[in-house]
Amino acid sequence: MKLKKIQTIYFVGIGGIGMSAIARYFASNGKLVAGYDKTPSQITSSLEELGVEIHFEDSLKNIPISFLDKDKTLVVYTPAIAENHTELNYFLNNNFKVLKRAEVLGKITESTFCLAVAGTHGKTTTSSILGHIMHQQKATSFLGGIAENYNSNLILGEDKVSVVEADEFDRSFLQLSPNIACITSMDADHLDIYGEAAVLEESFVEFANKVSGTLIIAKGLPLRGLTYAVNEAADYRAFNLKIESGKYIFDVQTPSESIKNIEFYLPGKHNVMNALAAFAMADVYGVPAKKIKLSLSTFKGVKRRFSYKIKTSDFVLIDDYAHHPTEINAVENSIREMYPKEKVLAVFQPHLFSRTRDFIDDFATALSKFDEILLLDIYPARELPIAGVSSEWLFHKIENKHKKLVQKNNLIKDIKNSTAKVVVMLGAGDIGEMVNEVKINFYNSRK
Repeated sequence: MKLKKIQTIYFVGIGGIGMSAIARYFASNGKLVAGYDKTPSQITSSLEELGVEIHFEDSLKNIPISFLDKDKTLVVYTPAIAENHTELNYFLNNNFKVLKRAEVLGKITESTFCLAVAGTHGKTTTSSILGHIMHQQKATSFLGGIAENYNSNLILGEDKVSVVEADEFDRSFLQLSPNIACITSMDADHLDIYGEAAVLEESFVEFANKVSGTLIIAKGLPLRGLTYAVNEAADYRAFNLKIESGKYIFDVQTPSESIKNIEFYLPGKHNVMNALAAFAMADVYGVPAKKIKLSLSTFKGVKRRFSYKIKTSDFVLIDDYAHHPTEINAVENSIREMYPKEKVLAVFQPHLFSRTRDFIDDFATALSKFDEILLLDIYPARELPIAGVSSEWLFHKIENKHKKLVQKNNLIKDIKNSTAKVVVMLGAGDIGEMVNEVKINFYNSRK
């Protein structure tokens, strides 16, 4: 199937962060796009503004008639869709051309010079930084988050160079053909898919073997490639880190030159690592160091990655997508770095029963580091409940007296009962929607 010849594309699960980037790409290139999603969101609203027709009930009667010609329509779906989904099964049973999201992304980018960012943590921020740097090279970037500079998960450019977030979920990144790639981390995750950490690691090795040009890796990973690190020897090294006026200032040593006084506004040393990875990829591609430095100083961040929702002298509300113990630790470290003397309240919504089960002790350890914890019920996403796995189980493992199990309808009241100056809301479920309600409520209460 030649994508350029396809004029109608239907998405099953169009509101997903990865799906919506591809839908936006096709719509922006004059294709007729429509789709289904479970619930309305800011993402679906932004697609509708582009003329994409979207419905929220799984029913064949809602599919526009122009998308029912199997010879002219490509159907794209996300693996998160349930196996008994009526619309998806209709397309499968009636011999439509049906592809997974990753397969379509692979086809879009296979004829481009592709820069791919993989890793269990940091890939969204790193690929967004890289997309911002490569925007001046007219690259088109497919991101797993909303880049603040563009208010989009798609940075539209031309069709010669692409930047792609390479997702390890469901082995999706093996559909790509990267020329330059980076691997930020290989921590155990998605064990509901892989079964064990060793199998996940094997998939990263397989991805690394697909890279036709240069592979760049965080120092310490069991792979061969150019290395990057903060404050230790590596092919790309960030050092002389300082925090001034709410921003990092640091130097970078590359294999060929030294760049002084780079300014970067995202908090946390893990984000310096992300910036350094993007720097290395752009440098290998051939972007002049001075231009990379300028782009880093103007990067505004990614929504739900340490996003300030309220930032005043007496109250701070932070929103973050962290849903793995390693990510929670990184957020906690960043907050302590920025607010070393303040009490911090963490609101956490676990994501997936299987992930909670697989990392229960690590979650408990990470959450115990906060001064206070409010723990919501597990967000199931694509999963059915697992016997014995619950937020209550996690709650009892958290070694902190200042903890409470809470329900969504009581969350604002419980936050207000705290004396913490800094509140951080963590998780990959619908807590991202709840944070806006908290923000509005706290703004109104301070008027």
